[in-house]
Amino acid sequence: QVQLVESGGGLVQAGGSLRLSCAASGRTFSMAIMGWFRQAPGEEREFVAAVRGSGISTYYVDSVKGRFTISRDNAKNTVYLQMNSLKPEDTAAYYCAASISYSGRYYSTESYPYWGQGTQVTVSS
Repeated sequence: QVQLVESGGGLVQAGGSLRLSCAASGRTFSMAIMGWFRQAPGEEREFVAAVRGSGISTYYVDSVKGRFTISRDNAKNTVYLQMNSLKPEDTAAYYCAASISYSGRYYSTESYPYWGQGTQVTVSS
């Protein structure tokens, strides 16, 4: 069994910053890929960012490039999402996702068998 526990969400004004964390437990080896997705009310869950096992290869949706940074600490099996210059359109529930194998389709929810419970990010204008 794998558990993913997110933290760090909250309410922030536009232009502010938040840092999300997601800790994986229940496994003794690192996840091949870990990612963040978000879902606004009435919308489909969308890819935000992902990072491969080494932490070197990262991927972002165009709308967050230059503002968000994903990183991971393999010793802690934890992935982070630093979010700067937040905009009201970033408001959503943010979900951590992970997989012990990498399919190449880092942007697809189907590539991640493990999910966190979600943490709410609200950006006020």
